[in-house]
Amino acid sequence: MNVEYFIAKRLFTAKEKNNTHTQPILRIAILAIALSVAVMLLSITMLTGFKNEISSKIIGFGSHIIITNFTDNHSYESEPISIHQDFYPSITSQDGIKHISVFASKAGIVKTKDEILGVVLKGVAADYDWNFFQKNLIAGKVFSLNDSAKSNSVLISESISKTLKLGVDDDLVMYFVQDPPRVRKFKITGIYNTALVEFDKLFVLGDIKHIQALNSWENNEVGGFEITIDNFDELDKITTNIYEKIPYNLNAQSIREKTPQLFDWLDLQDINVRVILILMLIVGGINMITALLILILERTRLIGILKALGTRNWSIRRVFLYSAVHLTLQGLLLGNTIGLGFAFLQKKFSIISLDPETYYMNTVPIYFDFTHILLLNVIIIIICYLILIIPSIIITKITPIKAIRFE
Repeated sequence: MNVEYFIAKRLFTAKEKNNTHTQPILRIAILAIALSVAVMLLSITMLTGFKNEISSKIIGFGSHIIITNFTDNHSYESEPISIHQDFYPSITSQDGIKHISVFASKAGIVKTKDEILGVVLKGVAADYDWNFFQKNLIAGKVFSLNDSAKSNSVLISESISKTLKLGVDDDLVMYFVQDPPRVRKFKITGIYNTALVEFDKLFVLGDIKHIQALNSWENNEVGGFEITIDNFDELDKITTNIYEKIPYNLNAQSIREKTPQLFDWLDLQDINVRVILILMLIVGGINMITALLILILERTRLIGILKALGTRNWSIRRVFLYSAVHLTLQGLLLGNTIGLGFAFLQKKFSIISLDPETYYMNTVPIYFDFTHILLLNVIIIIICYLILIIPSIIITKITPIKAIRFE
């Protein structure tokens, strides 16, 4: 039988029956631990939600890896690439690669009676994956494409729809500045809203055949290839592998390289969360040290009696460490209830809203990674136990005679 644990358990049972003056202080310590744990849990679930949400939106617009012509042209005008490449479409059979599709882009101007707006027509083909836009569609539907007939259907964002005062089934007239200037009339079949404002204000999705015709390309020429992978953590590795396999005149770039500013912003959030976790651990540790010292002070006579009976210092320290860990577990249970409960309410009812102009989403996203949550709880228990070993040294300084006489 674990004697130290048995004594610690009896001490807690006795404290619950006797309403001593130390109980309010211990409750405050438990509450402080609970609030620290709740803040840490919310920080992790929110950060993970932010990273997953923004990454999925950026990838939804441009996939994980983009293969284009090796050129210094940084405009939205695509350079032609032959579709007859060794890697297309057989690359999907490689490990880690989920999907590949072709695309092309061309800048244009949309004009109505009252408004004029610069946009980019992104042309896609029958092999395009519409899942992302299906999830973010707020009106109408996505259009289907085939390899034979040209489609005049387009998908626009809610931002463009409001600016131009156009809706589903309305005509969209787009002008292309080239020699000679060209004009095309499209039919709006759907309206999407991703809250990724920089992209929503810019992109109109249509049939790639229009861009091929406008640029006088052959039917087997496209602007580039978009590749989707299974695991984002392997992005750099797969990008390097693809780059080594494609022809010398083509370039493979990951979405992280294409939009570094957004991913740098996400990396900064990691630093913020680390700071919050460290501060909350310090707050929780200080409160646990205070609670342990109160426990020792309250049971000084017991310490003297145990020493008089020949109990070793480490055994007595373990009694109070068990008691302090018991308080920590109570704080953890309450903190998990508060933190996960609030996170669930936010995920379900979107209590806290955000400005999409700044945060690229309308509400605070929540993602439950139970591996991280469990790991956080285990780390808190271990750190609190290690921290509490230091103040428990005070027990070795207590002499039996003075302790027994202590009032």
